[in-house]
Amino acid sequence: MRERGRLITIEGVDGAGKTTLATALAAELALRGKAARLLREPGGVRAAEAIRRLVKDAALQIGPRAEALLYAAARAQLVQEALEPALAGGEWVLLDRFLDSSLAYQGAGRGLGVEAVRALNLFGTGGLAPDRTLLLALDPASAQARADARGQTPDRLEQAGEAFFARVAEAYLDLAAAEPHRIRVIDADQEREAVLAQALAALADLL
Repeated sequence: MRERGRLITIEGVDGAGKTTLATALAAELALRGKAARLLREPGGVRAAEAIRRLVKDAALQIGPRAEALLYAAARAQLVQEALEPALAGGEWVLLDRFLDSSLAYQGAGRGLGVEAVRALNLFGTGGLAPDRTLLLALDPASAQARADARGQTPDRLEQAGEAFFARVAEAYLDLAAAEPHRIRVIDADQEREAVLAQALAALADLL
């Protein structure tokens, strides 16, 4: 019987360096004989990518509950269409955001309640949980400065304001404190090489 794959998720506020780390980790894991599939949220499959365009559209008015439901729907489709088949087939998956993002952004940031959003998403994912979560910790002001440096027009969520992102950052740390075995906090305010080294160290027991 084939060994089940591993799901590694990468979390943090916008601008913390999740995508950069995911790309670097995929390359490092390949060198170690662990070819990893790289996916993002919301997205990864066609239906979820369509939802991604919708929830990020700054021209749209989307209420907090509708936002939470849309993210959960995208996640449910990703789990069914990509994650479960990949993991069952023995693949490792590096996922840029997962359930913890909704707990922090919609549960805390939007004020819907972490447990209410958790229940919604557990239904959507069928209870699928990451084997390890890497939380890139960075204060919201520094993260915003990085995001601004990209020179891109802010999407709908990126326009949420300082107080929103302060709640999100605090919620992430609360989640990490509650699940220290799964969630490993990495200082994102350091050089990329140091961030990658910390991430690899956090995955050492799985490797």
